[in-house]
Amino acid sequence: MARPLWLVRPRADGGCDYVNFVPGGADADVEMREGSHLPPQMPLLKRRCRLQRDEAERQRRQLQLEGGFRHSEPLF
Repeated sequence: MARPLWLVRPRADGGCDYVNFVPGGADADVEMREGSHLPPQMPLLKRRCRLQRDEAERQRRQLQLEGGFRHSEPLF
């Protein structure tokens, strides 16, 4: 993961769940931020953790294949 990546899953209430992967420096870990957003409210950050790059890739694949998340432009 060379640049920030957003994954989004729409919800029935018009909002969405999101996961944002933010890479660190060259060999640094990736920060994974999970939350939800229901405009016009402020986004809600539910969980934040640091993962090694290979674990972040596994998480991304799992979220897309099993969690119903799709690649998105930044929400905010």
